[in-house]
Amino acid sequence: MLADRLKLTAKEILEKEFKTKFRGYKQDEVDQFLDQIIKDYEAMHQVVEELQQENIKLKKQVGEQSRRQPPAQPAGTTNFDILKRLSNLEKHVFGSKLDE
Repeated sequence: MLADRLKLTAKEILEKEFKTKFRGYKQDEVDQFLDQIIKDYEAMHQVVEELQQENIKLKKQVGEQSRRQPPAQPAGTTNFDILKRLSNLEKHVFGSKLDE
């Protein structure tokens, strides 16, 4: 995934050679800066790999949980069922007393 999107690898950055011209950049400074870029690049690549693995793991967990749990009922239906059960319980307990 990530390798398809990136244009450079840490190795390509490390092995990049620049031509020198009169009054050009100081090669030591360029090399030091490229070394920092390489370290950041490798760290970023490691973080992306870890996040991709975690993403796969979490998707798998969500899939497993959705298979185990029945689909949730809408709140209105659940409330109606509770009220209906209470009504039936009241009729059973207080049945004749409610008619009086």
